[in-house]
Amino acid sequence: MKPVFSRILYGGDYNPNQWPKEVWQEDMRIFKDARINSATINVFSWAKIQPSEETYNFSELDEIIDMLSRENYDIVLATSTAALPAWMAKRYPEVMRTDYEGLQHKFGGRHNACPHSPVFKGFAKKLAGELAKRYGDNSHIACWHISNEYGGECYCENCTRAFRIWLRKKYGTIEALNKAWNMEFWGHTVYDWDEIVLPNALSDGIGYDKTAFAGLSIDYCRFNSDSLLANFTMERDAIREYDKDTPITTNLMGTYKALDYFKWAKEMDIVSWDNYPSYNTPWSSTAMRHDLMRGLKNAPFMLMEQTPSQQNWQRYNSLKRPGQMRAQSYQTVAHGADTIQFFQLRRSVGGCEKFHGAVIAHVGTENTRVFREVKQLGEELEKLGNTMLGAVNQAEVGVIFDWDNYWALEYTSGPNVDITYVNTIHQYYQYFYKKNIAVDMIPVDADFSKYKLIVAPVLYMVKKGMKEALTRFVENGGILVTTYMSGIVDESDNVHLGGYPGPLRELAGVWVEEIDALAPEQKNRVMFTDGGEADCGLVCDLMHLEGAENLASYGKDFYAGMPAVTKNKFGNGAVYYVGTRLEEAGLCRVLTKIAEQAGVTPVIAEETELEVVCRETEDTKFYFVINFKDEQCRIPQCFVGEADLLTDKVIENGEMIPKYGVRLVSVKK
Repeated sequence: MKPVFSRILYGGDYNPNQWPKEVWQEDMRIFKDARINSATINVFSWAKIQPSEETYNFSELDEIIDMLSRENYDIVLATSTAALPAWMAKRYPEVMRTDYEGLQHKFGGRHNACPHSPVFKGFAKKLAGELAKRYGDNSHIACWHISNEYGGECYCENCTRAFRIWLRKKYGTIEALNKAWNMEFWGHTVYDWDEIVLPNALSDGIGYDKTAFAGLSIDYCRFNSDSLLANFTMERDAIREYDKDTPITTNLMGTYKALDYFKWAKEMDIVSWDNYPSYNTPWSSTAMRHDLMRGLKNAPFMLMEQTPSQQNWQRYNSLKRPGQMRAQSYQTVAHGADTIQFFQLRRSVGGCEKFHGAVIAHVGTENTRVFREVKQLGEELEKLGNTMLGAVNQAEVGVIFDWDNYWALEYTSGPNVDITYVNTIHQYYQYFYKKNIAVDMIPVDADFSKYKLIVAPVLYMVKKGMKEALTRFVENGGILVTTYMSGIVDESDNVHLGGYPGPLRELAGVWVEEIDALAPEQKNRVMFTDGGEADCGLVCDLMHLEGAENLASYGKDFYAGMPAVTKNKFGNGAVYYVGTRLEEAGLCRVLTKIAEQAGVTPVIAEETELEVVCRETEDTKFYFVINFKDEQCRIPQCFVGEADLLTDKVIENGEMIPKYGVRLVSVKK
């Protein structure tokens, strides 16, 4: 794949405007020593570059861009629109958001603008255009960065009016809307578009994450995602009037719930995201989010932010242990990143992020552990050059991730409050991660024919066309895995009548009559027909076979003996249905059988506790071998005799990799 950049961007958020100018040259010296070659600037500078409604002042930004250009930096230039200047909130208070509780905010915070405020949109669009007109012909601008970490909601009157317009375009008639939302329930029928109100705490919201009318609330989620996306495309188009070619992005946040990133990615030139795992986040969870970000455009992505060591906003902000930042960075590159960027390059002197880690700490020198690790990584990335840029990750397994399902499943009132979308997806992803089987995270409208195995846990919402696409995939020889809470509702959260799993019933060859909910302290047991047992919990589907083969049955309660895991041959393929949350060993047993039937293979044949990931160019495979275990691990035999590209040392027989150790091996095809 043609790379977007000419080198691996290595740098991050830089705010020289927060410092006196005598510090700037010292920064340049220190950054050069670390092999930093890029800087993300102007992220929160709206108040500085537009001090009043009528005035722009680019003099300081000119100096910063001139300095970075002289130093041959790749500049990621932000538009500054993620936080409003105080004068705008003072003069036009309607630009401020109204929150879920119905309170209109005053000046302060971030993401503080109503996305439907004509005032905000007018000023933001003009600012983006002014920046592009002034700097768009600078060859050092490598990427435009619009706003910052889009998110949040607004429930003001502007948004209410916009929502009604959005709904009229979607449904056409008020009758169609009433039917879609099942407004006969509780006598909520509306007869005029002006009777529709947003689903917050003042109306049909039941706490922030529950609702009386899921159809309404899911549509609001779609609307809100579309609204913020329209802000992004507005600024993007303003830039494009002056700069036709430079890639444009905004930084996403992994599995952030509020925005449909598959839809957003279609409007972005390259995906970028901010990776901030906590002290106890499983490495498989981080890998899954990298794969999701790569999957948004099925292309390499940018790591826009990570911390060199410590975060500041989590409950427990542990230091990254020696070697951890380096290993985490190579995991990012392994899963598809063509940049490694930090927040931040110099630690702030004040504000709520003053304890957030940085390349240059408060001591102000390079004489720190963190700087030495940043420098080591910089030297290694510089040595690698552009050899891997644009390299792709190949996978035979696709795991479906869908924001409509995310919203709908977690709005559901029942059967079990502990059913969460991302955790369930991760449970299945984790199996393939531990087996070093490459995975693509894919949307519901992906080209399924690229894969041997499709995994679709909790496919709660089956929208138009999904049944047909999955049926074609299986008929043509594919293997599909789905689970409890699948095939339940349509895109408006109305139940598919005729028995669960609704449109998937014939495909799965089972009928689910009831769904039992198990509290955290409750367990059931599944008995495999070929021997062996495993615990299960959360929910238990009470299933009847309709052509499927029973692979495991429940071991107790009044439904003991009923099927818990099934397989249905369909066309040239098969569908596996897992009717309960199996504990890890039991799920591993099931998925191993499925992977064998599907013929999916690990990145390397040898079993290992190490994470092994492969990226490929036209003529070379690059294998990343990383140890995230607490003990040293033996390097797989297949790499013995190969040179480690990071050290130029030949890997020896029996060589051990310490915790956070990394090896990078290239093999010609």
